[in-house]
Amino acid sequence: MSPLLLEGLTDAAGFVGGALLGYWLAVVFGLDIFAAGYSNASIGGILLVGLGGGLGLQLARRWRTARNKDK
Repeated sequence: MSPLLLEGLTDAAGFVGGALLGYWLAVVFGLDIFAAGYSNASIGGILLVGLGGGLGLQLARRWRTARNKDK
């Protein structure tokens, strides 16, 4: 597999997985990111989704770096 394709796929999977985890965490806390307007609950939910996506991306990159060190 091409290294660039692997990088893109792992970045995408990490970001989407983290964002989904952040979304479900927001749902558990009762924060509706799709609410009309920008209430504090809506902003909090959006923040959790963004943080989850960023953390998932960073975890994917660290996994890929650790995987390449073994070779």
